[in-house]
Amino acid sequence: MAFLNSILKNSSNHKTPFEHWELNQPLTDGQVQEIVNADIANPIEHNLNYDGTRAIDGGEGKFREGISDGGKALKFRCFVTKENSNQFPNLVEFIKELQNPSTYKKISEMINKDLSNSYVRVEVICDRKGFWLKPHCDIKEKLMSCLLFVNKHNEKEDLGTDFYDENLKLAKTVPYKDNYGYFFSSGPNTWHGMEKKEIVKERRCLQVNYVTFKTDWKVN
Repeated sequence: MAFLNSILKNSSNHKTPFEHWELNQPLTDGQVQEIVNADIANPIEHNLNYDGTRAIDGGEGKFREGISDGGKALKFRCFVTKENSNQFPNLVEFIKELQNPSTYKKISEMINKDLSNSYVRVEVICDRKGFWLKPHCDIKEKLMSCLLFVNKHNEKEDLGTDFYDENLKLAKTVPYKDNYGYFFSSGPNTWHGMEKKEIVKERRCLQVNYVTFKTDWKVN
């Protein structure tokens, strides 16, 4: 129960520019390794440019559907589902922890939102050179937004998420430290993104949400 233990014993609460919590050591070694090993295509190698969103795989059909001569569909996003769960046994255990009432009830209490009828969504992320994310607020269907960093290549700590005040002025950057991260509840003026910065090799993360829409992982 590394994630819950991190919340209970190894987290810090921050009020500005909006309420959020930072987490230290939320992942097990096995979970970290699966994030490191996940096979995610590099958009730059396919002449695709980041556009300030995560919808990059909405590009040409051949990238989404595979090549007609038998080529494999390129995967720029990697959600953990029941279909690919055999590739991520440790992350499935992480999801089970999030489905557990002891975890979601604690988070529900912290963010003041009912998670008892929600679903868990987990995505392994690998941002490459040129990635940036325009300031945005998450959709209301994301009841809880969380990003957990895995930094195994000594990338700069300023590659973490940037938080903005209500005037969209940069207020703080959550450091991109290994096995570190944050969570908050979606709402107005929860502006966050990532300024254009230098990623030398890659920026790996685990994006974690409790959502209102259906996924393979309903809470228990």
